Amino acid sequence: MAPARAPYFSDMDGSLPEGTAYWVHTSDGVRIRVAHWGVSQAHGTILLLPGRTEYVEKYAQTAGEFGQRGFDVIALDWRGQGLSDRLVKNVRLGHVARFTDYQQDLTATVRLAQELDLTRPWHLLGHSMGAAIGLRAVMEGLAVQSCAFTGPMWGISISPLMRPLGWSLSHLAPLIGRGLHLTPSTQIDSYVELAPFKDNMLTSDPDTYAMMKAQLAAHPKLSLGGPSLIWLREALRECRTLAARRSPDLPCLTFIGEGEQIIDRAAVLARMRRWPRGMLEITKGARHEILMETPAIRAHVLDWIADFFTQSRRPIKISQRV
Repeated sequence: MAPARAPYFSDMDGSLPEGTAYWVHTSDGVRIRVAHWGVSQAHGTILLLPGRTEYVEKYAQTAGEFGQRGFDVIALDWRGQGLSDRLVKNVRLGHVARFTDYQQDLTATVRLAQELDLTRPWHLLGHSMGAAIGLRAVMEGLAVQSCAFTGPMWGISISPLMRPLGWSLSHLAPLIGRGLHLTPSTQIDSYVELAPFKDNMLTSDPDTYAMMKAQLAAHPKLSLGGPSLIWLREALRECRTLAARRSPDLPCLTFIGEGEQIIDRAAVLARMRRWPRGMLEITKGARHEILMETPAIRAHVLDWIADFFTQSRRPIKISQRV
C-alpha cells in the first residue's frame, strides 16, 4: 500500500523546491508528517532532523541546495510540532512526555525511507534538538554511513547560577501538576513571530529571517512557542544521559556558530574532543541556525557537508577550524 499523502505548503515561496509529504504512524500511534525532496540520479540520501519548533517547509531551500549537490533529502515534523499530532490541548506549547519518544518518530521516518527505496548510502544531518535525537540514534546503531550536526543540543545554555533552578523546577513542577506550564523566560508565541531581526539569536541573514516570519504568517498552524517544564526536564535528562556515553565509530562533522547563544558550547566541545572520527568547525559570523545563514555561510557549510558525506569512508581526525 502506498503511503498516505499529507499537505505540503508550496505557496510560501515559489522559488523553493516543492516536496512530497506523507503521513506515517509511530509505534505508539502518533501521526507525524514526513517530507521528501528527490533528485534524479542521486548518489545518497540525507535524513534531515530539524530542531524544536521547526517544520519541513523551512528546509525546502536546504533540500534544494543539497539536491544540486546530488542528494535526496527526507525530513520530518517531530511529534508536537509542524503538522504532526500536537500532544496537549494548548497546541502552541512545546511538549513531549519522554525525550526518547522522538526515537519512535525517527523510526517511522526510516521505515518510510525504506518503503520509498531512497538512494543509499544514507547520511544523518541533525540540527539543535534534532542533533540530540540523532546522536542517540547513531549511538544505538542507526544504519547511516556518516553524520553531521549543526548547533547540536547536547547541552542547553543556562547560566551557572540558574542551572540548579532549572533542574529543580523542571523536576518538581510535574509533581504538583504544573508540568505543562511554560518554561520561565519563554512565551507561548513563536520566537520568530515575537523577536525583531536585530539581535535575534537564530541567523544573521535578514532575508532568511523574513522568510521564517512569512511562513508562519501564511500558515499559523506551523507555529510553536516555548517548551513545557516536562519538556525541559526530559531534555536535561537526555543531555546528561548522552554525555555519559561513548561516541560511535562513525564519521562525524559538527558546526557551531561563532555567535551561538542557545545550546551549551562546552558540551559540544567535550563531545567532539572524544569523537575519534569527528571534525568540528566554529563557523565565523554564524548564529544558531547555520543552515539558515547568509548565502556565503550556507554555501560553505553545505559544500563541506556534501563533500564529507561523499568522502566519509576515509579515516578522519579531529580538527577545529575557527
